[in-house]
Amino acid sequence: MYLAQQPGGEPVLIAEISQKQNIPLKFLENILLELKKQGILGSKKGKGGGYYLDKAPEKIFLAEVLRLIDGPIALLPCVSLHFYQRCAQCDEKSCGLHRVMCQVRDANLAILENKTVADIAYAPLPVAK
Repeated sequence: MYLAQQPGGEPVLIAEISQKQNIPLKFLENILLELKKQGILGSKKGKGGGYYLDKAPEKIFLAEVLRLIDGPIALLPCVSLHFYQRCAQCDEKSCGLHRVMCQVRDANLAILENKTVADIAYAPLPVAK
């Protein structure tokens, strides 16, 4: 979000992001490197360097980012689309939990696959009452 909010898509130093967003520097470095490796971010070295979005915020879907940072979107491995693992001693066809968790996964994906970084970076601020 922070990078999407920068005017002109200028590179931002990792230390600035860490400080302004209150994210531990080492943790942030790992995230930014992974996002860069996947082509979501770019970086520039030297004076005026830092990280920047390599894609338009409108083209970066939240599902893609969440999978890169957190792994599976599904709450159970037996319902994951990209990280599937069968549960030990479970018959998925008759498991009520499996059926419900598939619905939860699908509801989450219906939102996350259609929302982008732009949706969260440029969201209007709530009006104070």
